[in-house]
Amino acid sequence: MKGRRRRRVLRWSAVVLAVVISGTAGAGYLYYRHLNGNIKKDPLNIGAPGDRANRVRANAAGQTPLNILLIGSDARNSEENQKLGGARDTYNTPPRADVQMLLHVSADRTNISAVSMPRDTLVGLPECTDPETGDVYEARQNTITNDSLGRGGPGCTVATWEKLTDIHIDHFMMIDFAGVVSMADAVGGVPVCVDANIHSKSSDGHGSGLKLKKGTTSVKGVQALEWLRTRYGFEDNTDIARAKAQHQYMNSMVRELRANATLSNPNKLRTLAETATQALTVDEGLGTVAKLYDLSKELRKVPTDRITMTTMPWQYSTSNPGRVVPRPDDAEKLFRLVREDIPLDGGGGSGPAASASPSDPAADDDRIAVRVANGTADATRAPVAGRADVVTGLLVGKGFAKAVADPSEVSGEETTVVRYPSADLKGDAQRVARALGVPVSRVEKSTDVSGVTLVVGADWRSGTTYRAAEDEDATPDTAEAINGSDEKQCMHVNPGYTW
Repeated sequence: MKGRRRRRVLRWSAVVLAVVISGTAGAGYLYYRHLNGNIKKDPLNIGAPGDRANRVRANAAGQTPLNILLIGSDARNSEENQKLGGARDTYNTPPRADVQMLLHVSADRTNISAVSMPRDTLVGLPECTDPETGDVYEARQNTITNDSLGRGGPGCTVATWEKLTDIHIDHFMMIDFAGVVSMADAVGGVPVCVDANIHSKSSDGHGSGLKLKKGTTSVKGVQALEWLRTRYGFEDNTDIARAKAQHQYMNSMVRELRANATLSNPNKLRTLAETATQALTVDEGLGTVAKLYDLSKELRKVPTDRITMTTMPWQYSTSNPGRVVPRPDDAEKLFRLVREDIPLDGGGGSGPAASASPSDPAADDDRIAVRVANGTADATRAPVAGRADVVTGLLVGKGFAKAVADPSEVSGEETTVVRYPSADLKGDAQRVARALGVPVSRVEKSTDVSGVTLVVGADWRSGTTYRAAEDEDATPDTAEAINGSDEKQCMHVNPGYTW
């Protein structure tokens, strides 16, 4: 049965960032092997083991989310890439990850969240080891994120994201200039919109060369690459605007493919399969057509109106005004929502996902020792008498037989928090938080406690159901979320680049 499945006629294609992920065409096993041979593979993560983010454990239904890092390389390592990318002085220099977008597919496959990181973002790059040469790149601070790709390959870009976000990445997919052009040609035109005539070319040579008339135009091939690369000409001429244009392109492409009946044409789909497998570099876990096809089936389960595109909240660096850094609080909040599998569109979904390491799964509830402290005092109110006893009873009722109330006084806490002293108790602490509906972001390591400790805060002075603040799980406005079904998206053209 499995062999037959691999010989089926190619039926459909799912697209992510000018990359069509498809099944195989029906020319038999030799053709299947040919397509597999097209796919280039690299290690998933070449960072130090201690920098890896914890894997996400399955939810109650046995489902786990998927996190896929999409990388657009600016490599000028071939004559074609050099021609498309220009900048002759950079020929055959280390490639840079000019497009970085994390695609999060919810555990229950009801929604997709995408987070772009501007290439100008200053981050800490982790230690990476080149898988081919064995060269070790030492960790660096305050470095532009797109430099990560030149430190041993896409596995270092994955390691950079994991260290920054604490989100475990399952796969990566990378494409270069020539790959974008070939894929855009194979897919066909993708409608994009500008609110004025645009020509992305300045007097001193800056710009992608994109030239479009006001309104909606269907772009493909080199013109699609120009759209995806345009920085000078959109909004404030920054990488932030470029990310918005990429989001518009992706959303439009997904809508176009799902609505385009011509994709049932076997010859056109065979071309897509050939082009896609030649254009992609992926991790070993996606290194066959069958695995890519399986992934495409998972992606196709999500309707376009449950796809949300965002940009990592950012602010300009005070030490380097030409660069940006993650915006305090908002960026971490966005990363937390992804970590906990909370939909960015505010709709229903899987709910908070467990992020304990497999090497430290939570113990059974009746074996987890929990100390419950009363921290309900605040600046104007005394602590609620007996509050620790009430919540302890609640935990015992949920099966945490070793929960005990701490009679001693503790400092007031504005919000309820779960603390743990060492890594081997992290899974237990997260399990306690989930049982009570406390956001996993409120679980923190602390040397001030000797075991798992729940401090009932001033935000939970009464009742037996914890309710986080209304905006606790809302996507920050600074993420500039765009819905995948929004057909009114139109890029604002910088007045200096009109014609």
